[in-house]
Amino acid sequence: MKVHVYVTLKNGVLDPQGRAIHHALEGLGFAGVEDVRAGRMIALDVADSVTDADLDAMCQKLLANTVIENYRFERVAA
Repeated sequence: MKVHVYVTLKNGVLDPQGRAIHHALEGLGFAGVEDVRAGRMIALDVADSVTDADLDAMCQKLLANTVIENYRFERVAA
């Protein structure tokens, strides 16, 4: 089974990568973008027996820095 884990910075945490993307979009002439927050998506291929509790533990222990990041995961139909 495929699982996508989305990790983003919490509100209030400075996001220099998002700021750089915002600046670049403005430089390319794209108007109307008020803010950019960058994150990452981690794709996992796991056994059907892996539970949501297992996935949550993976995120908390390794995949996300829960002090400054939020995460969510979703199982993806193959």
